[in-house]
Amino acid sequence: MVSIAIVHSKFNHEITDKMLEHARAHAKKLGMKVAVEVTVPGAFDMPITIKKLLERKDIDGVATIGAVIKGETKHDELIANQLSHAIIQLSLQYGKPVGLGVIGPGVTWKQAEARAKQYSEQSVEAVLKLHKELKKI
Repeated sequence: MVSIAIVHSKFNHEITDKMLEHARAHAKKLGMKVAVEVTVPGAFDMPITIKKLLERKDIDGVATIGAVIKGETKHDELIANQLSHAIIQLSLQYGKPVGLGVIGPGVTWKQAEARAKQYSEQSVEAVLKLHKELKKI
């Protein structure tokens, strides 16, 4: 059984809390074990948590859950770009998959709500699929 962790951003919690529920349900449906759930203040706070989780031997991968909504500045672009870069680096460093289930940048609240289920499920699925592929190598 594939054992994962879910890192959940509390920022924009009206969306991300629903995403967390979808991620849990999808992991269960796929026969995965959610060994750990960690809630962080915002998406920018995810990398250090992901790093600590990837260090654990009982964690096969990490699914991320978050929503970076467009505001009046380009702050959303900065956050999303830095987060995705950090996630890639951590996955490479530890040789374990990290699913990107963070909506944004450049999305409105309504767009984020519409994509919440899809992104959370894809994050979990990505971890499972990549874990299986990596086992073949």
